[in-house]
Amino acid sequence: MTMLNPSQIAIGCILLFFFLSSAGAQSKGGDELRTLIAVPEKPKAPDFKLTDTKGQEHTLEGHQGEVVILNFWATWCAPCRKEMPSMQRAWEKTRDSGVVLLAANWGDSAEAVDMFIESIPVDIDFPVLLGADRDMTSEWGVKGLPTTFIIDPQGRIAYRVAGELEWDDPEVLDKVLALKEASKEAS
Repeated sequence: MTMLNPSQIAIGCILLFFFLSSAGAQSKGGDELRTLIAVPEKPKAPDFKLTDTKGQEHTLEGHQGEVVILNFWATWCAPCRKEMPSMQRAWEKTRDSGVVLLAANWGDSAEAVDMFIESIPVDIDFPVLLGADRDMTSEWGVKGLPTTFIIDPQGRIAYRVAGELEWDDPEVLDKVLALKEASKEAS
């Protein structure tokens, strides 16, 4: 029996993600991939406990009352690398508006994450979380990377996107900020 090395596994995962994403997007008219999709019935988001690269612990419950953008990513993921600068720009535009952006790394060492963040052409200063694993991604229904969820202030999953997204696109930011405004109006 031949054992696959981590690079071969990573490449296989990437290819499988793109194949499944393309097939799903084609079968649904192309609307599902790289588009913010409203999640029907807004299910309660699973809580988690992860530590960021600065040693601070984060839980979803600890961000109750805020809109949370939770991005699952990995250092070997090219679309993850591509969307990071737009995530930083979105963070700069929303962090003072009750929005939290968390990037949960899947499967990489702290050293690999640090090297990845240093290689991004902009300074990343939103929390980058370590320790997302297969159990967590399974609980969240992550099928490929990057996958991102937008959680409303009540802790419910309002939107999701599979694949990279331009996070600082005004239409995307309007939807994110509308969740915060709707929460204020309901109070």
